[in-house]
Amino acid sequence: MAKIIGFNSMVLVIIATINFAFHSSLINGDISSSMYVNWGAHHCKMVGDDLQLVLDQSAGSGAQSKSSFLFGSFEMLIKLVPNNSAGTVTTYYLSSTGTKHDEIDFEFLGNISGQPYIIHTNIYTQGVGNREEQFYPWFDPTADFHNYTIHWNPNAVVWYIDSIPIRVFRNYQSKGIPFPNQQGMGVYTSLWNADEWATRGGLVKIDWRNVPFIASYRNFRPRACYWNGPMSISQCAIPTQTNWWTSPSYYKLRANKVGEMISIRSKYMIYDYCKDVKRFKGVMPIECSLPQY
Repeated sequence: MAKIIGFNSMVLVIIATINFAFHSSLINGDISSSMYVNWGAHHCKMVGDDLQLVLDQSAGSGAQSKSSFLFGSFEMLIKLVPNNSAGTVTTYYLSSTGTKHDEIDFEFLGNISGQPYIIHTNIYTQGVGNREEQFYPWFDPTADFHNYTIHWNPNAVVWYIDSIPIRVFRNYQSKGIPFPNQQGMGVYTSLWNADEWATRGGLVKIDWRNVPFIASYRNFRPRACYWNGPMSISQCAIPTQTNWWTSPSYYKLRANKVGEMISIRSKYMIYDYCKDVKRFKGVMPIECSLPQY
């Protein structure tokens, strides 16, 4: 879309197209009221309702939410660095703190002009990740804003782009597979220099003649349970009307959403850790043999 539609119209569109329900504690989509710059303050700037992260030779930049959460839905509209973005990484993710942190990632790996971005997803539990899935976008992520949503409940994590699910990670703790449900996570954004690995394994470096690199964010909408320490573990997971994410209707994708996800994955998925037999020397992670949706 060339312009972001008005708030009321956006709400109607989202309600009609995805399996989420707006909650009475919906936070204002104004980023400045719900996030703060946590590094590179001299680079970040607000332009209208947009947060612009900037990267140049001196530094990158980033921001994080003022609150931490346990379960819910986390939406952000993002427009990525245009033109030659090789070596840059733009991120939108949830993370706790500490060496045994939990994390749920959207990372966008830049490329040279004319080549597609790589949408990199991953999930960490107690500091352990190694669950990468990667996709090419089916749109130009630099021409307009697109909605990137992480939906996280006690049963599953779902990654959405423009209301289309691209990945599900289910809770299989009963089978010995760790799941992030014991730590509150904040929401983070960043733009940084990762040219040692981001583009073709580090073969293509950042062309600093193209500075400044700018990624834009707007309409951050966390509809989630606030983290208030360990007592939140039970409070945020208990099935109540307030904890709408615990409703059975959010525990499993509807058939039409499963169909959309299968279509996207068949056309645009470029890496799946569950198919990387060489990497795991034939001993694949347990969840790879279990239903994912």
